[in-house]
Amino acid sequence: MRVLPLSLFIVAVVLISTAGCTGGSEQVVLKVVPAGSLLIPLESVEAGFEAAHSGVDVQIEGHGSIQCVRQVTDLHREVDLVAVADESLIPDMMYRPMEEGQGNYTDSYTSFATNRMVVAYTDASRYADEITAENWYEVLARPDTVVGISNPMLDAAGYRSLMVTTLAEDYYQDETIFSHILGDHLRPNVTVTREGTTTTIVLPEVLKQEGGKVRIRDGSIYLLSLLDAGGVDYAFEYLSVARAHGLRYVSLPPEIDLSSADHADNYRRVVVNLGFRRFASIGSERVGSPIVYAATVPANAPHPELAREFMDYMVGEFGKGYDDWPDPL
Repeated sequence: MRVLPLSLFIVAVVLISTAGCTGGSEQVVLKVVPAGSLLIPLESVEAGFEAAHSGVDVQIEGHGSIQCVRQVTDLHREVDLVAVADESLIPDMMYRPMEEGQGNYTDSYTSFATNRMVVAYTDASRYADEITAENWYEVLARPDTVVGISNPMLDAAGYRSLMVTTLAEDYYQDETIFSHILGDHLRPNVTVTREGTTTTIVLPEVLKQEGGKVRIRDGSIYLLSLLDAGGVDYAFEYLSVARAHGLRYVSLPPEIDLSSADHADNYRRVVVNLGFRRFASIGSERVGSPIVYAATVPANAPHPELAREFMDYMVGEFGKGYDDWPDPL
């Protein structure tokens, strides 16, 4: 009988004893794709969930809300949870069959928070000492004032910026607000039609800024660095984002800030038609409505049970009403 040296025997025992448990010690990666305005709250949610689940690594990747959905529907990525700033995007874009023929991308979602649009700025912004809740639209319309919005083709805050400025026209009885602040500075030309009480803004397939009056970024969260650097004077942002980043802001009337269910009938009088051709088969119209955040577990999520557990925990955390977070429903 051949006898192994003691040193080799010890190595063999260690290898055998560890071979069966390497898989069990590996962390489960939970991929979460949220709207950019959820990134700061989700840092806390991630920490709390991982503390209670030592074998889970929550990986968060923020995008504009439309881009969040397209990670699943267009790029065919397998993610565990999608969370957007406009609940209507989920049924409109995900209640449709997957290309693999395995049912819809999702068939349900959970709504969990609200927000409101504000005009954010800094101490260094032009006319920072002049702007008020009464004259904000006049200040933003001045030729030397630079305004930032997120891309309405990619981000809910972007098309909501168009809605807010259009709703402001009726509220302040000034039909030039949208064109002077945004419309006149976008190319190709943005078409605005009015039929009865409904105003429809039709965007070109590729929207670009013209001149230096308006700056466009892919998501509202990316406007923050422009504000900090003085690249824009004012940006249309969510209240929670402005507060979390210590920005000054102008609160807008509830009739136009998309925050109140009491004014839902007024909000829906503005429709933004997204010109992107890929949206044609799933509905390209975004209708004004109160801001509501929602999350869903895609049908092809790698870890659906764990994803639903994370979503339940997240919804519970938002329900506590933390400062600088979107408000609970």
